[in-house]
Amino acid sequence: MTDGATTRRFTVEEYYRMGEAGILRDDERVELMEGEIVMLTPIGSEHAASLNRLNRLWASRLAHRAIMSIQNPVRLSPASQFQPDLALLRPRPDFYRKSHPEPADVLLLIEVADTTVEKDRRLKIPLYAKSGIQESWLLDLPADRIHVYRQSRTEGYQDVHSHSRGQLLTPEAFPDITLSVDDRLG
Repeated sequence: MTDGATTRRFTVEEYYRMGEAGILRDDERVELMEGEIVMLTPIGSEHAASLNRLNRLWASRLAHRAIMSIQNPVRLSPASQFQPDLALLRPRPDFYRKSHPEPADVLLLIEVADTTVEKDRRLKIPLYAKSGIQESWLLDLPADRIHVYRQSRTEGYQDVHSHSRGQLLTPEAFPDITLSVDDRLG
């Protein structure tokens, strides 16, 4: 608020209590961003197809080396919990039943963006870095590019590169896997 109004921020625990009390409905697409409840945009067909493609490609290459978590919560901090499009998580016997994954559990986080590229780049990616997620990818569907963010610091990612069709990518957590940008974008 720029008019000097005082705002009330929420913790992840309060956010969950709002859901339990019915203040936030089960079908509402929201995230908690630095204490603020933010509405998510609807998922279009291109976005959904890209996520389905990612799911299939990662599943065929990872087997049991990671848990693929699709649009499920990742607790970034006491005041932020996002639902990234795809998070590759460290394997855990309980599949994160007892608690949502935290940044140390994330091997690679991927956001797919068609209408939200600038918002994701300006708001989400810096929070991923600040929380300590070591590698994030932003699939920029309008530009037909993948932006790779590595080496997180509280002030942002130190290593940022953009990749276009015809190029190859190797995730840091899986140095034996090389992926084509074309495979990721379709």
